[in-house]
Amino acid sequence: MDHKQAAQDILAQVGNDNIVAAAHCATRLRLVVKDEAKIDQRALDNNPAVKGTFRVNGQFQIIIGPGDVDKVYAHLISMTGLKEVTPDDLKAVAADGKKTNPLMALVKVLSDIFVPLIPALVAGGLLMALNNVLTSKGLFGSQSLVVMYPGIKGIAEMINTFASAPFAFLPILLGFSATRRFGGNAYLGATMGMIMVMPALVNGYNVSAALADGTMTYWNVFGWHIAQAGYQGQVLPVLAVAFILAKVESWLHKKMPATLDFIFTPMISIIFVAFITFAFVGPVLRVVGNGLTDGIVFLYDRSGFIGSTLFGLVYSPIVITGLHQSFPAIETQLLADVAKTGGDFFFPIASMANAAQGAACLAIFFLSRNQKEKGLASSAGVSALLGITEPAIFGVNLKKRFPFFIGMIGSAVGCFFVGLFGIRSTALGAAGLIGFISLPVKYYLQFFLALALSIVVAFVGTLIYGKRVMAKTPQDEELKETLAGENTVADGTVMAPVSGDVVSLKTVNDQVFASEMMGKGAAIVPSDDTVYAPVAGTITVAYPTKHAYGLLADDGAEILIHLGIDTVKLDGDHFESQVKQGQHVTAGQPLGQFDVAAIRAAGYDPTVMVVVTNTATYASVDRIDVKAVQHGDHVIALTKPVTSAGVATANF
Repeated sequence: MDHKQAAQDILAQVGNDNIVAAAHCATRLRLVVKDEAKIDQRALDNNPAVKGTFRVNGQFQIIIGPGDVDKVYAHLISMTGLKEVTPDDLKAVAADGKKTNPLMALVKVLSDIFVPLIPALVAGGLLMALNNVLTSKGLFGSQSLVVMYPGIKGIAEMINTFASAPFAFLPILLGFSATRRFGGNAYLGATMGMIMVMPALVNGYNVSAALADGTMTYWNVFGWHIAQAGYQGQVLPVLAVAFILAKVESWLHKKMPATLDFIFTPMISIIFVAFITFAFVGPVLRVVGNGLTDGIVFLYDRSGFIGSTLFGLVYSPIVITGLHQSFPAIETQLLADVAKTGGDFFFPIASMANAAQGAACLAIFFLSRNQKEKGLASSAGVSALLGITEPAIFGVNLKKRFPFFIGMIGSAVGCFFVGLFGIRSTALGAAGLIGFISLPVKYYLQFFLALALSIVVAFVGTLIYGKRVMAKTPQDEELKETLAGENTVADGTVMAPVSGDVVSLKTVNDQVFASEMMGKGAAIVPSDDTVYAPVAGTITVAYPTKHAYGLLADDGAEILIHLGIDTVKLDGDHFESQVKQGQHVTAGQPLGQFDVAAIRAAGYDPTVMVVVTNTATYASVDRIDVKAVQHGDHVIALTKPVTSAGVATANF
């Protein structure tokens, strides 16, 4: 991919002056724009670098794909001069002046905290999976690899130590990320995390046993006994402590004199928050956190394969809403205490849903005759099979609808067996084809069976249904071109709206028009100041700045007349209009005036662009080979595609 060109194209299609702020995540450009009506959606859909677009929570999001989005973003920032912002900052911009759904606000907070931790947790999880491969019996023989080859025992022990670190010291990672999200000093948050897992404390996994058998140790504070309990494997207490720490620190910064703030605010924050953590907050939220975890596990266990099937059915719709971003908070808790929870049941369900959407997307590759769609379906389908579903869901499946719903059915079938066999992971990883490495070896066969059923049902179902649906309603552009090439008839012309010299649209100094993203047409260097209607039709757009007109011709052609380049910046100066939106005009009727000399004097190019914006519905849109025209002369020839029977067909 040419990342710079992709950024240029996207900027032109979204609007050079239309972006308020921009950020990116792992797969998407996230934009806050001034006016979504100015976005050239058709051009974006046809852009080979764009795998799909969607709107959510005040953001216009463009799917580029992992490994490319950050490079496109860097060029976009360079071209626009915008300040780089984080997704958190962008959410604040998008939410400015808007009411926020409390549930979505909570999801955003959890997402902001846990998403940065995922690389560390995935690394630890995959190392744990590698340790399982080395130490599990029955995978390569009756004995484990470490027994068969004692020389690798030390390597396995090292890997196990490395794998355990992110989970054993999870409160440190969580304290850092959560305190930063809540507006506090992230390093103080990490310090609180360290305090909560100090080796001198009773290990968090042994707290219940120590309380039960009387071996818990206590601090004696004026006769008040405070348990020396650690918080390994805990999530909720750390989140609460991080929030309190951020608020206490912020309050002290405001109250403390500047000369003392730097030294005493961190110390007072730590000693106060640490005290209330062990005395009040920690013990209460340990009970609440354990209760929530036990409740979730209980509900899942009791619902069995019915619960897993329903969860699998709705998992992909949950992804669309973004609610899945909150799942790592639950998964982390499940994995932090595998001995009690049995493991993470979210992961195998996500694997079934991702694989099913990927299989449905790949089926479109075999069904479609549009080359861009085939390319997108192949890359997005493989990506989804490996765990990244957004290009497949938003770029292909949701656009056609039926692949998405059939993918949901495929996911439900696979998740039926996930629940039936009780499959759970003991690590995080890529939720898809290679997800087996995050599971205990005993689940490998069952996992592959469930995954195969998800893929087969989604792929075959999409293929069978798609052949019938897409045969009735051919939608791809290549088919249009093929039909048009068999037999075409001249359909009509567009007249010149101004007098002047005719030049190729591709030569104008405006990338949007020169690249023909908005459609094909012609450009005219004007020699007079009056603009006339090039066709008989209805005024669909009459800009307040009077620099452009949109017309819907009586025969169906959609015409855009753009007076000058970047002249929107003149804010109506040197322009006059005689028509209004919704008014019907006859061919040759005056639309308005523009002062060509004054526009030039102001430093703007007065070239007039005449574009057929629904070019895709015609077999051809051609500029008539003339050098100079008077208004009313024919300047563009239109040809509609026809069927082999000779019946003109403008729409498919």
